[in-house]
Amino acid sequence: MVDIPKQQKAAVYDAPGKISTKIETVDVPEPGPGEVLIHLTHSGVCHSDLGVMENSWASLPFPTQPGQIGGHEGVGKIVKMGPGSESAAVKVGDRVGVKWVSATCGNCGPCLAGSDAICPKAKVSGYYTPGTFQQYCIGPANYVTPIPDNLSSADAAPMLCAGVTTYAALRKSQAKGGEWIVISGAGGGLGHIACQIASRGMALRVIGIDAPAKRGVVLDSGAEHFVDVTAHDDKSIAEEVMKLTGGVGAQAVIVVTAANRAYAQALDLLKFDGTLVCVGIPEGQPQPIAKSYPSALIFKQANITATAVGSRKDALEVMDFAARGIVKTHYRTEKMEKLTEIFQEIKDAKLIGRVVLDLQ
Repeated sequence: MVDIPKQQKAAVYDAPGKISTKIETVDVPEPGPGEVLIHLTHSGVCHSDLGVMENSWASLPFPTQPGQIGGHEGVGKIVKMGPGSESAAVKVGDRVGVKWVSATCGNCGPCLAGSDAICPKAKVSGYYTPGTFQQYCIGPANYVTPIPDNLSSADAAPMLCAGVTTYAALRKSQAKGGEWIVISGAGGGLGHIACQIASRGMALRVIGIDAPAKRGVVLDSGAEHFVDVTAHDDKSIAEEVMKLTGGVGAQAVIVVTAANRAYAQALDLLKFDGTLVCVGIPEGQPQPIAKSYPSALIFKQANITATAVGSRKDALEVMDFAARGIVKTHYRTEKMEKLTEIFQEIKDAKLIGRVVLDLQ
């Protein structure tokens, strides 16, 4: 029998709108019907958590409330099954993960089509649902992600958002092995993982765009070329990509950075019939994608698509990539008490790779 405490530590957003977190003692939740209780040991920290905490995403329907427990890349062991979950595919003692979309209805059109990430009834971990910056959390027995035995919990955590999101975006691009793609924001938490999945898992040729401090991690992650975004204007960055691709452009541009300028540059980097995949959500008031004129799209036969996060199937496949060593997140481990400092580092664009919280 697992000994489950009555209370636990959690990091809450104590002043939404500002970069501020506070460690509090909160009750350990009780799993309801069809749910499991997970003793979390690790949680990744994502730029999306910063957006939720700062209330900087105007597209979110409601402002974040004080006391919200953030986080959506949690890994731990199941310690208790809720009523009616006895026949689930997971059991007590299994390691599982909690993703950005932590629960769905399973019955709507998107869910039935395998696009469960955009379920209109989805629960979002860390936004109006207690997230993974705590030592215990609950999740649906039929929606938590099993973690492979040969993958450490710290390595698995970033796969639950950064990994599954970029893998889904790369699949959505429809780029084929041997074709050029551009990853804008290639040295960030999502970007360096996208470089690895693309180059090592999908045989794509990668051009990474980011600030000069990110050059090393981008090239180490499998990109063939690095383009310093600070050394170019919109015209010269397009000329550089054209030169690197033999004058034809990239089959796909994956924008994982939360920058309107990156979207403004993207269409000029594409070859004919190329695809822009939108991933990063710029902060502040939403802006249309600059230069996305009908004539520009028509004469290049360009495509614009998007992905929020991946599906349950995407999550399982990207976990397999990580377990086989095809993708390895560049991260450091910190304690929950350092969370405010980590968010400031993300805000200042100084973080290279990812941070994983050790919740033990």
